[in-house]
Amino acid sequence: MSALTPPTDMPTPTTDKITQAAMETIYLCKFRVSMDGEWLCLRELDDISLTPDPEPTHEDPNYLMANERMNLMNMAKLSIKGLIESALNLGRTLDSDYAPLQQFFVVMEHCLKHGLKAKKTFLGQNKSFWGPLELVEKLVPEAAEITASVKDLPGLKTPVGRGRAWLRLALMQKKLSEYMKALINKKELLSEFYEPNALMMEEEGAIIAGLLVGLNVIDANFCMKGEDLDSQVGVIDFSMYLKDGNSSKGSEGDGQITAILDQKNYVEELNRHLNATVNNLQAKVDALEKSNTKLTEELAVANNRIITLQEEMERVKEESSYILESNRKGPKQDRSSEGQALSEARKHLKEETQLRLDVEKELEVQISMRQEMELAMKMLEKDVCEKQDALVCLRQQLDDLRALKHELAFKLQSSDLGMKQKSELNSRLEEKTNQMAATIKQLEQSEKDLVKQAKTLNSAANKLIPKQHH
Repeated sequence: MSALTPPTDMPTPTTDKITQAAMETIYLCKFRVSMDGEWLCLRELDDISLTPDPEPTHEDPNYLMANERMNLMNMAKLSIKGLIESALNLGRTLDSDYAPLQQFFVVMEHCLKHGLKAKKTFLGQNKSFWGPLELVEKLVPEAAEITASVKDLPGLKTPVGRGRAWLRLALMQKKLSEYMKALINKKELLSEFYEPNALMMEEEGAIIAGLLVGLNVIDANFCMKGEDLDSQVGVIDFSMYLKDGNSSKGSEGDGQITAILDQKNYVEELNRHLNATVNNLQAKVDALEKSNTKLTEELAVANNRIITLQEEMERVKEESSYILESNRKGPKQDRSSEGQALSEARKHLKEETQLRLDVEKELEVQISMRQEMELAMKMLEKDVCEKQDALVCLRQQLDDLRALKHELAFKLQSSDLGMKQKSELNSRLEEKTNQMAATIKQLEQSEKDLVKQAKTLNSAANKLIPKQHH
């Protein structure tokens, strides 16, 4: 990179700024990265002028950032697609030594570093994507487990190493796409760490987060206790994606297999979502059944209470009627005693009447509560029936999807067998072609020998004919 430094004795602030930007992003700005099918195409742009120029061509920061975002998005597409295809062809759990997986993490690291704001510390300016990744546990509670695991790893000493470990654990958990979507949707939180035109703040970040869903079909296992994630140098290897003339011959023949694999991945992801939906509905049905049982018990208790109140009201009526009859038939010995007994009877009657009114009010309240409970029970039963019907439909769809998955797997096996047969037939044809070429060469040699013999015989015959004339 020393050749890119301008030959000036006293560099101006503009020169320093352009030189630093070139050193950080020359791999992204010197070329325009585009896609040709499943291959990488690099188109060289005009060289970045590192000296002050009154009419700059590609020094506009917005232009450079847009070009970097587009290049990183295309690199992410190729990296994710290549990783999925190679992992499915490999057919086993991936580890940290797998080259396409290493390149995927390098590309993701560059995507997360793009447009990061530099934070000033005692040791200078520091750019680390560990800060945004720490926010994920506040947005998605499931991410708290991997964040705690990263913080507990003894060998990690830098924020960059923690961020790399977090990416690997999220991929193992098959939640990397979910976490990145949750983070990108909170632009107000990301603005603290990223510039406004950074990849995570623009549309390209959302596209990359959507592409990460496909990685849920692969299995990965990492042992990070022995890995030195702090000092790794993340360099994008473009040679893995550059187009080769010989490799494009079989691209047309593999199109059908690629389509079947994409359909298989989609069906598996849809199957996982349907399983989660069925589990949620089953949990809701269980909760409704528990609530229904509880309401039934409360209704039985209320009915018993109503019956008890009715019996108590009948007993109060009988006592009051008995007291009235006894007061009417009693001997009239003394008016004072009679008046006192009458006042006590009236007082007792008033209390009994008030008690009866209270009991009737409570009875009305219990009756209304019972009616409300019955109505709630009917609505719950209706809701349970609807949920059960929906559960049956979802299970039927799940069975259909499983049948479709088996059918696609059978088609994939059939296509693999057809490809093997075609390759064997091709090799046989090549062998026969080689044999025919060898036979043709032998026939040509024989023809040359016959021609030589014929010439020899002709010359001998020509010599014999004059001798016969003499």
